[in-house]
Amino acid sequence: MIKKVSNFVPSHKNHGRHQPNPVQQPAPKTPQKNPVAPDRLQALIDKATALDTSKSPVMTTSRYTASRQNLRIIPMGGVEEVGENLTVFEYGDDLIIVDMGLAFPDETMPGIDYIIPDTKWLEENKRRIRGVIITHGHLDHIGAIPYILPKLGDPPIYTMPLTAGFIKKRLEEFGLLGRSRINVVSKDDVLALGNFKVRFFRLNHNIPDSVGLSILTPVGQIVYATDWKFDHTPVGDLPTEFDKISKYGAEGVMLLMSDSTNATEPGYCVSEKELSTTIDRIFQDTKGRIIFTCFSTLVSRIQQVFDAAAKTNRKIIVTGRSMVNTIEIAISLGYLKVQPKIVIKSEQAKKYPDNQIVVLTTGSQGEEVSGLARMARGEHKTVKIKKGDTVVVSASVIPGNERSVAVVLSNLTRLGANVIYNKILDIHTSGHAHQEELKLMISLIKPKYFMPIHGEHYMIAAHAKLANDLGIPDERIFTLENGQVLEISSAGTARAIEDPKVSGGYVFIDGLGIGDVGEVVIRDRQVMAKDGMFVVIMTLDRRSGKLVNQPDIISRGFIYMKGNDDLIREVKHEVRKLVESKGKEKLEPNWAYLRNVIRDEIGEYLYQKTERRPMILPVVIEV
Repeated sequence: MIKKVSNFVPSHKNHGRHQPNPVQQPAPKTPQKNPVAPDRLQALIDKATALDTSKSPVMTTSRYTASRQNLRIIPMGGVEEVGENLTVFEYGDDLIIVDMGLAFPDETMPGIDYIIPDTKWLEENKRRIRGVIITHGHLDHIGAIPYILPKLGDPPIYTMPLTAGFIKKRLEEFGLLGRSRINVVSKDDVLALGNFKVRFFRLNHNIPDSVGLSILTPVGQIVYATDWKFDHTPVGDLPTEFDKISKYGAEGVMLLMSDSTNATEPGYCVSEKELSTTIDRIFQDTKGRIIFTCFSTLVSRIQQVFDAAAKTNRKIIVTGRSMVNTIEIAISLGYLKVQPKIVIKSEQAKKYPDNQIVVLTTGSQGEEVSGLARMARGEHKTVKIKKGDTVVVSASVIPGNERSVAVVLSNLTRLGANVIYNKILDIHTSGHAHQEELKLMISLIKPKYFMPIHGEHYMIAAHAKLANDLGIPDERIFTLENGQVLEISSAGTARAIEDPKVSGGYVFIDGLGIGDVGEVVIRDRQVMAKDGMFVVIMTLDRRSGKLVNQPDIISRGFIYMKGNDDLIREVKHEVRKLVESKGKEKLEPNWAYLRNVIRDEIGEYLYQKTERRPMILPVVIEV
């Protein structure tokens, strides 16, 4: 269920207790059908998110107290990596959660689909959760909602309209729609959630409806700004609300928490409008088909593609489920402007010359099942790459995906395509602030304490140095790890502490399994991926413990059996010696002990022969 939250204004006559006071709001954007989309996309658009704009307030009542308690800020994800964002704010008996994202695995996590934060501590304290606030609609901020929210008792969600649409779609895919109340807020709303009062301010990112938070607590104001940049000429959005940022800074800020992703990049981030000029030029100069790929939730870039296609009289074919879903939601909520009859089906492309066709697809990170990767392998059902095609990759490569992206680009060039990516032409601009923008944010907020968030440790360290250069002392800068706690007292003193009950670990998502794959399983997969597997099968007499037949050997990823007859023969001989030596002890057969001996001794023997350590799997068959 999705509800619209009315404005919430504090009453000055109630000594800190806040009562709902609805004020006039701009009329909500009415979802419009796209009259020109092809049948398939139109059908999806017709099913687009429908928001309940009921004005009945849904917020809990603020319960400020005079007790001298401490505010605890707990990053459970997002301060040691790019992704997996989840931060908890705790005061007294109240908890609020900001963002609930996932991260993608790196090359050390074979077989893993996603990573989410370990929320065991939150599950144990779920009765205290007053709400979940989502800052924007990217997967590293909403992706873990279907996995975590049900474990927390489905607390209410508060977010902007476009983000609410993405969350609704994701919950629908998991069969969870309707379990949690999704409350739609505007940038001028004020939420009272227990001991917390939350105000919003618009920030630029590369997706509309991105917001920062001013969180008023009994110990002071916290400003939370994640995934942002200052763009004076954004596409499909309005500029950052500098007036609010300055106002909050003038009120006095206890702590600023700010995005560190591009803290090592000098200068300013390139404006989206400047990038529009580059995209327009590519569309004008390209003589053949254009295959354009970007992150599926990068709404501003999708808008630029539609605009450039309209200017050059090109039709657009949309492929990739996540891309279609984004366009469906963005059109229905009025965040994407689609020109009449610009979208066509793949089958209709034959009616148009190549210089009038654009294929908008997924796959900017080389994902194996994405539209672009299937095109590069020649496996896409309707789009076949040919000589004269131009492929535009408008994205920066996420660390860990370099090899996958390189393979896709190489396959495209082998098929005759001309590939344009960021190292050849400035075809992508980041959604994260560079150093000068980070400095400006700190200068406007003027915080007493500073905590860099959202980034690898070297990014966070670089951001901390920027803050120090601006005059914030080292002892007032906190670079935490996931699971650590920043505690601020009512006297205004802050310290980083460890809470043994709070975990900063990972939970791995593998297929339908959530958390059933742990560190031990990952290590086993790493061993098998690196050195292979070596299976020793022994058929033993149940009474005597002697071998009935010659041991059988199976090797996978270690050696090729047919080319290593001598080594296999020697291993079998070693196994027989080990079994016979244990049989001479005339004790009751202990198969577990025997398996351990075989594993250790054969493992050492193989290392001496090959200097490799495959996973040894001894198997005992009793007869």
